[in-house]
Amino acid sequence: MADGIKGWRRILRATRVSYDGMGWALREEEAFRIELLIFFAMLPFAFWLGDTAIEKVILFWSLLLVLIVELLNTAVEVVVDRIGLERHVLSGRAKDLGSAAVHLSLLQVPMVWGLILLS
Repeated sequence: MADGIKGWRRILRATRVSYDGMGWALREEEAFRIELLIFFAMLPFAFWLGDTAIEKVILFWSLLLVLIVELLNTAVEVVVDRIGLERHVLSGRAKDLGSAAVHLSLLQVPMVWGLILLS
């Protein structure tokens, strides 16, 4: 690591910067805020509707996956914008691919929930 921080100090610093990133996403990214609200609204149902511990975990993780993918998509968008705001085919493609990943993560939620709840 470039700054020489090791051990517990490194873990604590990594945790702090992770929360800084989530805080930024909460302040600046409406899509993340909406998905987080949906996550918290559906979370109790994941534990109520899942019959087994495995089902509960799968329902929970299907919701968490959306947030993870949204954060990664936002990271791609921020890096692309950092490079330059002018239109470029590769910049657009990178953002479109991130958006496609978010879309797929959103589509998997009703599929996972439907398969578990209808079985």
